[in-house]
Amino acid sequence: MAFTKKAQTFGRKAGPRKALMKSLARSLVLEERISTTEAKAKALRPLIERMVTHAKTGTLASRRLVKARLGDDEAVKKLFESIGPRYADRKGGYTRIVKRTMRGNNDARKLAYIAFV
Repeated sequence: MAFTKKAQTFGRKAGPRKALMKSLARSLVLEERISTTEAKAKALRPLIERMVTHAKTGTLASRRLVKARLGDDEAVKKLFESIGPRYADRKGGYTRIVKRTMRGNNDARKLAYIAFV
């Protein structure tokens, strides 16, 4: 019996794919809005939502979990000091994906913005 794969691979092996997601998550936390492809934005959303939920609790254990996933002290600090408290009374849905127009003739990938609400 064959089961459908849960996550998209983006044509990459596991290591480069994890590095891509880590880089996108770090950029989103630091910039609070990034432009990427629609597929990458949809794959990034659950990762960021979990990190913001951890940041809302503010415990040392959650800080270490987020540090392990982001790998950047500056991004972790911003997430826990400004982004987490901002959504303290919100139960979820911290990000928004806004679709953009497609690229030119040669590249037909769908673009999107992902930003904090």
